[in-house]
Amino acid sequence: MTEIRLYVPLAMGLLALGSTGCESRRAPLTADSPLHLEDHLDAATIVGSEITSGLPPLAEWRFDEAQPDWKPVTDTDRSMGSLRVVKTDEALRVTLDEDEREASAGRLRGEISVGLEQSEPADWSYVLVRARSSVEARGFELGARLADEPVGGGGLGDRSGLQASVVAVINDGQVQTYVMPLARAADHPFDPAVSAPWGSAHGGTGGLREAEPQERTRRLGLVFKADDPASIDLLSVSIIPLETDYADVPVGVRTVARGAVQRRTLYTHAPGRVDYRIRVPQGGRLDVGLAVLRDDAPVTFRIGVRGADRETQTLLEESYSDGARWGQRTLDLSDYSGQIVNLSLEAEAERAGTVALWGAPTLTGVRATVKPNVIFYVIDGAAAELMSVYGYERGTTPNLERIAAEGAIFEYAYSNSDWSKPSTASFMTSLHHSVLGGLDRSDPIPDEARTMAELLHAADYQTAVFASNPYAGSLSNLQRGVDVFRDGDVQVKSMAAAELHADYWSWRDAYPGEPYWVHFQPTDVHDPWESVAPFAGRYVDPERRSRFYEWRAQLREAGGFARWWAHFDEFGIDRREFSEIGSDLYDETMAHLDHRIGRLVEQLKARGEWERTLFVVAADHGQYEAGLPLLDPMPPGLVAPGKWTPNISAWVSRIPLIIVWPERISPGQRFSDPVSMIDVLPTILELTDTPGPEILQGRSLAPLLLGEKRWEPTPVILDEFYVDEKTGELNGVIEVVDGRWGASLEINPTDRGEWIPPENRRPAPLLLYDLRKDPQCLHSLHEERPDLVEKYTAFLEARWGEHQALAQRFTQPQAMPITAEQLRALRALGYIQ
Repeated sequence: MTEIRLYVPLAMGLLALGSTGCESRRAPLTADSPLHLEDHLDAATIVGSEITSGLPPLAEWRFDEAQPDWKPVTDTDRSMGSLRVVKTDEALRVTLDEDEREASAGRLRGEISVGLEQSEPADWSYVLVRARSSVEARGFELGARLADEPVGGGGLGDRSGLQASVVAVINDGQVQTYVMPLARAADHPFDPAVSAPWGSAHGGTGGLREAEPQERTRRLGLVFKADDPASIDLLSVSIIPLETDYADVPVGVRTVARGAVQRRTLYTHAPGRVDYRIRVPQGGRLDVGLAVLRDDAPVTFRIGVRGADRETQTLLEESYSDGARWGQRTLDLSDYSGQIVNLSLEAEAERAGTVALWGAPTLTGVRATVKPNVIFYVIDGAAAELMSVYGYERGTTPNLERIAAEGAIFEYAYSNSDWSKPSTASFMTSLHHSVLGGLDRSDPIPDEARTMAELLHAADYQTAVFASNPYAGSLSNLQRGVDVFRDGDVQVKSMAAAELHADYWSWRDAYPGEPYWVHFQPTDVHDPWESVAPFAGRYVDPERRSRFYEWRAQLREAGGFARWWAHFDEFGIDRREFSEIGSDLYDETMAHLDHRIGRLVEQLKARGEWERTLFVVAADHGQYEAGLPLLDPMPPGLVAPGKWTPNISAWVSRIPLIIVWPERISPGQRFSDPVSMIDVLPTILELTDTPGPEILQGRSLAPLLLGEKRWEPTPVILDEFYVDEKTGELNGVIEVVDGRWGASLEINPTDRGEWIPPENRRPAPLLLYDLRKDPQCLHSLHEERPDLVEKYTAFLEARWGEHQALAQRFTQPQAMPITAEQLRALRALGYIQ
């Protein structure tokens, strides 16, 4: 969703430079490793590609000023009431009261709208709303639609209106940016003949399609729905034209989405040409995806090669007009192996300035590098204690047991936080959460923090991400440096790996060059644990499964994960049985995912890639639900509520870490020293001989893996913080695992609203645990061992000071826009109610 643009200075020959005089003086690009053409505009010659003039104006309303044209919709059929709309100093406050409850649906509903100048619906891309809400309300939703007058009457489902996306409102008191695409269309990451849902239009996915050829957009309506009374402050509303995002520079680079898949894309304007002087590798091939903004604005794509004979051979000439899907193309350059050629990417269109999109244009040849491929496989929500590869009594992970036997297993690896957003951001940058600014929901990783993908991409790796958790993707700004990116919604949560693996193999067929780096993060073992055949029923019969889902629905309706404990007695739910069934369902999903991983490795071996692949299996956090463990049997101390659970608890943060590289890492190794997920990035960088950034807080595990003597165990730090809305300070916990001892220090204590009920709050600033006797951290020893409390308080306060100092080197960019698909995925995973 967040664009990545490369601005090409005019001094580099951006406009209308002749190519003939420059070719002999410019050193050719080489492609011994994958050559990402979009990264080498500074070495290219650009001809034409002038920006479109006369773009449709950006429609925008800022509510720090009076906007009298925005009015509540009059309800002619009494299906909704009139909203309360009040102008504040900086916003338009819209409130849903009981008076707005729909008689039929039993929900609160209302709508406001504004008139628009006549325009073609196909010219619009998406509605962007900046808003803030701090009133927690179940099922609070915001929708936008374009429709003929009058807007009122049928709501978002009215077929007479042109519907945009519906998004869930985040009630955290922070300004959020909601992106609502105005269309749905077909898409598939690599095969234009296969259809799947659209994704974010912020990446240029196309605009609203007219329901009828003569239909005109007359009004923009914002519709609000909620189960409970709610209010929201609107700061601004904008309608974004399709081509506006590409009108700043003639040639640039950004991430462009088609459906769930995004690509790092070179964009030009027709007529225009980009010329590269290249030495073609042995067995050379060019892989590229073609795309346009709109079906009614086709582009003729032309790719040519001019060799030593000075004659240009046209390898591709195609008029492409599918605004919904990538057209994947492969061009054979093997006839030019070893030659220095001029490779040209040219676009023409009927309308001057029409945008042409070249998705991940990559030149590769026969593998000529000793660097390994890297597969970083993160099992979202995997608890080491519930995996047989770590001694769990059920055989949930037989395939991982076989895989681990080929390399090394770390007995005590820890995630850095207790949920996906801060944890993934930390291990992808090897920086702690507080150093990154205390990222919350839509906060992106700072631009100065180099990610694993960026570092490997800069080292000429092909890069791809296949994740079903938006926090592992573009909602965290982790699409940077990624050639092909798929994150977010999947059809069945517990079948995520199957979808992601299929996309991976499609990507490998389309981009077979090596070396490559790929990041998987499937949510198969994450709540809601919807196990599938043949593993469904292995541990849970249909009656128990049905009972569990009924109980869970009651608990969610009563207030969500953070308040489950308070409602068990109210609904007559047996805590122990609930936990045991949940654990059984979790085991079924783990067994299924283990099977999928086993199949993936089998295919890698069958294709001859396994021996030259560095395979890392890990997790972003363990498995728990707001202090409710999924352990069998459940520890007696947790039968009653009132326990505050630190992140160093084994079920919260002890995760798998398995590293295999058949060519370099000796098999059968097991290490007992505590290690951290932020150690993974420096480890991969060292093993692949890739330069790293100036700041890494993790340590390379390569000395352990390679049997070298330069390793000394050190304490493991966990760090999870949030920005206090009132003071702007970070508050949270910093924790340490130091041999047998674990300590958790609270910094700038705050209630964070009702996030932690009073009876569940910490009994002391520093909690102390003997992790050998009490790995689940059920009993703090802060009263029994004041000497250790003093020691670890001083130690953690010093680390906290270091983190604060490092944080000054990073700036916080604006919050990421959140699409309907991302919010739907987050809701399914339990992060948003």
